[in-house]
Formats: sequence, C-alpha cells, structure tokens
Amino acid sequence: MNSPHYILLPVNPVFIALSFAVAFFLNFLPWGNWIGVPDFVALVLVFWTIHQPRKVGIGVAFAMGLLMDVHDSINLGENALAYTLLSYFAIMIHRRVLWFHPLTQSLHVFPLFLFAQVVQVVVRLLIAPNAHFAGWTYFLVSVVTTALWPVATLLLLAPQKRAIDKDDTRPI
Repeated sequence: MNSPHYILLPVNPVFIALSFAVAFFLNFLPWGNWIGVPDFVALVLVFWTIHQPRKVGIGVAFAMGLLMDVHDSINLGENALAYTLLSYFAIMIHRRVLWFHPLTQSLHVFPLFLFAQVVQVVVRLLIAPNAHFAGWTYFLVSVVTTALWPVATLLLLAPQKRAIDKDDTRPI
C-alpha cells in the first residue's frame, strides 16, 4: 500500500493502434519452431482490454484475430474466436485486476491466456480429425506471455504517467 498511485493521463488512441501494430509485427518475426514464443497480440489485447475497455473490446479482438489467422495460415476464425473470448473474459475481470500490482495481475491473466490456447487446440482437433495434439509444451506460450505482463504494463503505461507541466509544488 506504500507504492505511489499515479493519476494517469488519457491514453492516446494512436498509441493504442501503434502498440497493436508493434505486437503484430513482433508476431511476424521468424521465431521458427521455438518453444514458448509469446503471443504479443494476445498480451497487448488483454492489456488494453483491461485498462481501456471502452476503446478496445471484442470488435478489435475479432479483427486482430482475423489478421493473425491470415498471418498464421490456419483455419479462418481460430484466432478470432480465441481472441474474442479472451477479450470478453478480460472485460469481465478488468475492475478486479486493476486493484493489484502487476505481478499479482499476471496471476489473474494467466488463466485467460491458457484458456485462449485451449480454445485454439480444441478448434484444431474438431476441424481436422486427423490432427494430432502438439504436446504439453505448446502451453508454455501462456506461461511466457504471462511472464511478460509486468514488462508490458511498464511499457504501455509509461506515456500516461508523464506530467504535462512539471511543477515542484504539486504533489501529484
């Protein structure tokens, strides 16, 4: 309770769009078959859905999911469904999550990331009956994405914490 509480400035919609573009292009990087590469789009989507639910919601999640479906060359709608459900459940818990420190917040968002991956696996297994389960290491993506939550919080909230005009006599 001794940590400072900032009065945040309003978020710039251009910054939100830029953060989604950067996350989308980070997912473009040629990671190859590395195990546990985080889903940056899901991370940014959950962050902005929790912090700005009126600006980023289910419609943005669906659009980003379709873009990721095209990028990943998988069944159209697989990521869209997972991201839409991810956004819906993030909106449901957004008031509770904001009360906690970013490390504790990561414990709240971990089930969301894990659920989104489970949805993707179930959709793949239902659509292609001859598809095989990728193994339990597939779910390391959720763990790594959750581990990046405090870093994403620091980076994405940084522009809102700056003072518009510095004043040494103002305590906030």
